[in-house]
Amino acid sequence: MYPFTTSGRIHVKVTLVNPPYPPNAHSHPPFIPLGIAYLGAVAEREGHQVNVIDCQAERLTVEAFRQRISKEQPDVVGVTSTTLLYNQAKQIMEAAKQEHPNAATMIGGSHVTFWDENALNECPSIDVIVRREGELTFMELLQRLQAKKDFSGVLGTTFRGADGKIVRNEDRPFLMDLDSLPSPAYHLLPIDAFHRMGKTIFPLVTSRGCVQWCDFCSTVRMFGRGYRVRNPHKVVDEMEMLHNKYGESQFTFYDDAFTINRNHTIAMCQDILDRKLKVEWDCETRVDAVDKELLEIMHKAGCITVWFGVESGSTKILEKMHKKINREQVKDAFKMAQKAGMMTIASAVIGFPGETEETAWETINFINSLNPDDIGCYIATPYPGTPMYEEVVKNGWLRVTDFNKYDTATPTFETPQLSMERLREIKYKAHQKFYLRPSYVFKMMRRGGTYGRSGLKTSAAYALRAMHIKLS
Repeated sequence: MYPFTTSGRIHVKVTLVNPPYPPNAHSHPPFIPLGIAYLGAVAEREGHQVNVIDCQAERLTVEAFRQRISKEQPDVVGVTSTTLLYNQAKQIMEAAKQEHPNAATMIGGSHVTFWDENALNECPSIDVIVRREGELTFMELLQRLQAKKDFSGVLGTTFRGADGKIVRNEDRPFLMDLDSLPSPAYHLLPIDAFHRMGKTIFPLVTSRGCVQWCDFCSTVRMFGRGYRVRNPHKVVDEMEMLHNKYGESQFTFYDDAFTINRNHTIAMCQDILDRKLKVEWDCETRVDAVDKELLEIMHKAGCITVWFGVESGSTKILEKMHKKINREQVKDAFKMAQKAGMMTIASAVIGFPGETEETAWETINFINSLNPDDIGCYIATPYPGTPMYEEVVKNGWLRVTDFNKYDTATPTFETPQLSMERLREIKYKAHQKFYLRPSYVFKMMRRGGTYGRSGLKTSAAYALRAMHIKLS
């Protein structure tokens, strides 16, 4: 029997939800949820009625969400979920199903892609899970609902059948023509809520997938090993449209390795220059995927910051991660980017299986020697779907199973070489050592502006805490 109702409407009424952060989680200010904006765009293109409830941007608790959704009449409630947001997403699903028992509840994202059967067993309020990239799957599910058909055979889904048993359909092939997707439906989002420090930073992607297979990364397993690109001129069209519509000129690229396709990056940058667009943007990439000429044209086209995935300063740990870079490539990339006039941010992971205090400090000292403008020092977190997760579970090292703690700032496992408490101390001292360097403080003083003031506040906070610890 068909279990859902569309209230007699020709088209489906959809509510998309970005769940709140769990209480006490180490979180960042709200960012524009690009995945939800894409899903909203494909649904609107098919003629469906879409609204978005962004609990993070609107600072809504689960109970506040319940009050909001009770006033809606959705046929579908779709929720996105990372590992950190998973428990909150389940509560959102439960609230939605309690308020609207006949609505179809769908959840997607990186976590449930690799936790699909567990999620259905843990949360009876979930009707269907959308695995990996979701636009085409979501569109087909809406078509099934319109036609009052079940979800049998819908690729990329896991759901509960009429007999209560879990059905796991085959994976959906990745979308090769990214240009076939409409521009993200930013108009559905509370854009003003993302405005901070005098600007709104819009996220964009020029590609999906990655050519490498790092053991700690779930993203490559989500979007595939390979590199699918958008037409660079359409990317610039999107930048120009957002600039003209919202009056904003700063963008951040969510590509996992922005410069892997060198010619594609150069074409995009040249188009920005040809149009004389006055924009600023940042990106993340690999140290082995840049060169002097490439970085120079990126800077001319408005790139102000590059995040480099350093990950570790230990050759042994880099090899164990399957990162496939070396220290010389790291040093060369930072020197070239800094010489080109960009700010550089070093991203590192400490506590990876096999890490010792010695290798962790090797990483910290190596990063400081690069003299980056900032660091992202993250504790290794075993996300389901990654080889690191499998290794941690297999060896009995996992100590924390509450996904609310999977925020990359909290240790969740320990190995014979490194305890969780010691790892926590090393992370704090790593930040303290970086932000209290005289060279960093002087650099922030010279830079001034919002960024410089923010850097000085960070240094002051670490200095005050160090004084408090010393006096206590």
